[in-house]
Amino acid sequence: MTQAANVSILQADLDRPDHQAAVVAITAAYALDRMANGAPLPADVLERLIPGLQAHPTTLVFLAAVGGQFVGLATCFVGFSTFAARPVINLHDLCVLKSHRGQGIGRALLREVEQAAVERGCAKVTLEVLEHNRPARSLYESLGFTPAVYRPENGLALFYAKSLSAE
Repeated sequence: MTQAANVSILQADLDRPDHQAAVVAITAAYALDRMANGAPLPADVLERLIPGLQAHPTTLVFLAAVGGQFVGLATCFVGFSTFAARPVINLHDLCVLKSHRGQGIGRALLREVEQAAVERGCAKVTLEVLEHNRPARSLYESLGFTPAVYRPENGLALFYAKSLSAE
């Protein structure tokens, strides 16, 4: 557990109802942000969130609390780098409630994710960020994150996605 000023960071226990409620509430709030989903998550997605995270074998979630109130989260998944033959942590969601932004909470969450990666012997921490999300990019870059380049002559690594139907 990390503490920065009045912020406590702890690994979520997804069997605890208070942690479950915090993960759902903060994820739902994050989805509303224009740099995230920009719209509410459907009720069925929110209902499946905790069971899905619990069932996924590499889920790692950190919660940030201020004064006993959960105000941020980092949802991560452990992967594997074939070129390093070591694990990798992918930061899938980083969110701090709007009411608590600018207080170092995102930075504290990122430091906790990095510490978890070091403890697991990971080769790196990866994340995706929107090109125009300047505040997030500034935070990530201030902590040493850069666009991925494996060989400079090959250019940047790009993140692609293909949506699949929910059928």
